[in-house]
Parts: sequence; C-alpha cells; structure tokens
Amino acid sequence: MLEGDRAILSVCTRCRVPGDGCALEERPGYRLAQRIKTLFSQSDAARLGVELRGVRCMSQCKRHCVVALSGTGKFTLVFGDLDASTDADAILQLAAQYAEAPDGLIERPDRPEPLRAGILGRIPPLAFDGEQIDTTFTIKPNDCEEVL
Repeated sequence: MLEGDRAILSVCTRCRVPGDGCALEERPGYRLAQRIKTLFSQSDAARLGVELRGVRCMSQCKRHCVVALSGTGKFTLVFGDLDASTDADAILQLAAQYAEAPDGLIERPDRPEPLRAGILGRIPPLAFDGEQIDTTFTIKPNDCEEVL
C-alpha cells in the first residue's frame, strides 16, 4: 500500500442465519469476527497496514457472515455467505491482496477459493471514471442543465 492509502476490512459482528434467534456470541458473524481478530496480528493483511473493524450490522441479513474491503481510491468489495469456521484465513489473504491492488479489484480466479463466489457487490470509489462506469446513464451536477 502506498503511504497515505488506507485499506479496511469490515466484518459484520451481528450476522446470523436467517430465522435463528441465537445469542450474540453464538452467531456466525460474531464467531467469524472473533476468529479473524485472533488471526489478524500474524497476517499479511496486518503487515501491509490493513485496518480491521467490527461493524454491528451491515444490513445483509439474508446473507450471513458478511465482510467488506474498502480503501482510498479503491473499489469496495462486499462478500457474504461465508463460513465462520473455515473462511477467516481466506478473508485475511484476500485483505492482503486488496491492500496491494491499486484499484482494489481482484479477479475471481485470483481470489482465495472460498471468496470466488459469494461476492455481493463491487462499488466504485467516489472519484472513479474508469471503463466500468457507463456514461450513458451518468449525470453529474454540472450536467443537470443540459438534461433539463
């Protein structure tokens, strides 16, 4: 990561299987967050300066065990349907890849196996005008007069 850049791994700590009213400590999201926290200090993600943060709810309740990677000038990646028992190492590996990816995009075959599926979103950074933006449907504030 370049100096001044920031990469954050956010982990939903409240995720649960839909319909399951279990106690917080028994919820898959809490267990996943706990496992990631335990492994974090020894990970490449930590060595590369990734910040870990727990989030009380990421509003993906139908898709338990949700994590997101966000960073300065990077696409935000959101993943769900992860396994609290087995996916923490893969998530930390992906966080390290994300820290080193200039735009935050990591192609499916390059991701750790558990994260090749389950991607819920890929949100462009605020000041992004690259090829993924469809200019046919893009209106910036200064363009409003032309549209009206």
